[in-house]
Amino acid sequence: MGSTAAASGGPPYPSAARISDSQCFPQYTASLKCLEQFSTDKSKCQEHFDVYKECKKKEREARLERNKTRSFFS
Repeated sequence: MGSTAAASGGPPYPSAARISDSQCFPQYTASLKCLEQFSTDKSKCQEHFDVYKECKKKEREARLERNKTRSFFS
């Protein structure tokens, strides 16, 4: 039997980014804190959601741009 990353205690997808490694982690935590504070009225957190969504969009675009310059075979 071969050893897998999951069996060795590592993440099942080592290349997958964790939210805590994201540049958008502060926006993510701000959204969660807002939800804790205004759980009965999520509309008060919409600005936090929008900021986080925009950050993730920019992060994704940057990753796609970096991947464009990489060769699959190198």
